[in-house]
Amino acid sequence: METRELTVVAGSFMGFQLLFSVASPRLSTAITPGYGRLPPNKLTEWNSRLVSTVHALIVGLFCLYILWFDDAVNANPVWGDPNLVKLNVAVTCGYLLYDLVLLACNWSSMGDGFFVCHHLAALYAYGYVLTRGVLPYFANFRLISELSTPFVNQRWFFEALKFPRSHRLVVLNGVAMAAVFFLVRIAVMPSYWLSVFATFGTPEFERLGVGAQVAWITSCIALDILNSIWMYKIARGCYKVLTGRGGRGGPGGAEEKPSNNHTD
Repeated sequence: METRELTVVAGSFMGFQLLFSVASPRLSTAITPGYGRLPPNKLTEWNSRLVSTVHALIVGLFCLYILWFDDAVNANPVWGDPNLVKLNVAVTCGYLLYDLVLLACNWSSMGDGFFVCHHLAALYAYGYVLTRGVLPYFANFRLISELSTPFVNQRWFFEALKFPRSHRLVVLNGVAMAAVFFLVRIAVMPSYWLSVFATFGTPEFERLGVGAQVAWITSCIALDILNSIWMYKIARGCYKVLTGRGGRGGPGGAEEKPSNNHTD
């Protein structure tokens, strides 16, 4: 890994930590008085989710820019020029490391084995991008899924502030969350895997070596299994609210989302 990427990873880790411990409490207090009335465990998760939203917006929008304008990556998805993608991946790796530390320090209230597996699988795969500059298109494509994270976090913010689950903003966010999650994590699976299969047997694929091939394929399978499980929970909650049986499973409820904010 080059010095530039190491610096970005370290800077990302420290930057998100400062956002969590310093900026989020001040900003949240200024935005809503409800923040100060939350119990300590919810204050921690609130700050965590605000950091998650900021990360998702930075990385997700940068992903779209690369997808639309980085011709070198799009022309050669396995060995294209990885410079911009490596910067984006380095930001995400710093975030994932920060988040693993946060989960470890608050395991009793925020710990979730699914998210630890998710983070480790992502770091394993992204390590090859940072150290060898391989698979830039596919790494960038996976990060587009972060665009669903702000809706997941907003659902939790509404619940923490005790918005009624029938509130229009809660319902609209819940439906938008289900739609965006499906679009950026589920609907893209066929095109993503078609692109993966198209590389099999090519000189570019063989040049990767077994280690990178295994890291790439196994991590993608693991992430897609997790995304499918989360999509099922989201769809179930969305169905309940749209059919008038929301209870705690509506867009403001607990059943339609991943149990935390740490998505890929």
